Amino acid sequence: MTTHRFARIAPALFVLLWSSGFVGARFGIPWAPPMHFLVARFALVLVLLSLATPFLQVQWPRRHMLRHVIAAGLLVQTGYFAGVFQAMHAGLSAGMVALIAGLQPVVVSVVASVVLDEKRNWRQWLGLLLGVAGVLLVIEHKLGQGVITLAGVAFCALALLSISLGTVYQKRFCAGVDVTATSVVHSAVSLLVLTPAALLEPGAIVWNGAFIFALLWVSLVVSIGAIGILLWLLRHGEAGQVSGLFFLVPPTTAVIAWLAFGESVSGLMWLGMAVAMLGVWLGSARAPGRTALPE
Repeated sequence: MTTHRFARIAPALFVLLWSSGFVGARFGIPWAPPMHFLVARFALVLVLLSLATPFLQVQWPRRHMLRHVIAAGLLVQTGYFAGVFQAMHAGLSAGMVALIAGLQPVVVSVVASVVLDEKRNWRQWLGLLLGVAGVLLVIEHKLGQGVITLAGVAFCALALLSISLGTVYQKRFCAGVDVTATSVVHSAVSLLVLTPAALLEPGAIVWNGAFIFALLWVSLVVSIGAIGILLWLLRHGEAGQVSGLFFLVPPTTAVIAWLAFGESVSGLMWLGMAVAMLGVWLGSARAPGRTALPE
């Protein structure tokens, strides 16, 4: 597939694959403590990518760049996924996690405006506001579920801050690094950091069909597929534009849950999806003098 064609489908494909990760989490979380789940996930991803690299023309980062790739991995993957899984383990509902994590495009846009000099026009700021409003409409019925604890909110805030700063850091220092090499380093550093936490965590993995399905899904579809596309998008587009796609994750997840599990989708949720899509469309508009994804 040419770069021109892939650039057209990459944003939608990323949203679909990333959103489907919540389906995998739903299957897997009941059968494994959060750090155990993540360690198994990153170990499997590292093995699969390591087996594939001899057949790919991978350009490995040199020592100076390697430090930047490690730092980006600690933010984009280690900190984000550890925060999200621990927040849900602490009792925070998926809706509340989605609400807090849904602020990521706003945080990235503010930081990118300062660090990367990515200027925003009024349409893009309006798009951010509509994106937040759309997410609120989609998950409004879930906000009362679960238990709101200080630990849960703190872990979720950590995840939000981690992926927001990581997105900007990846764009600023690592955008030109080979995507496969980046994924290998991210998985390796995440495995190294999270393994001690898993060893100290009570409980153990229950190896059954549901957990194996969840592990394969989040490893292949999310960690390799969605993360790979995210890195590619950050390589070719602005951080603020790319992060705006996260507004579409809660609506897409709701549709997937509707199709896969028969969960109800209300008229208010459909309205929220439309508002979020409008927000992303406005937010993806280029400011004067900026470049878009390659065509």
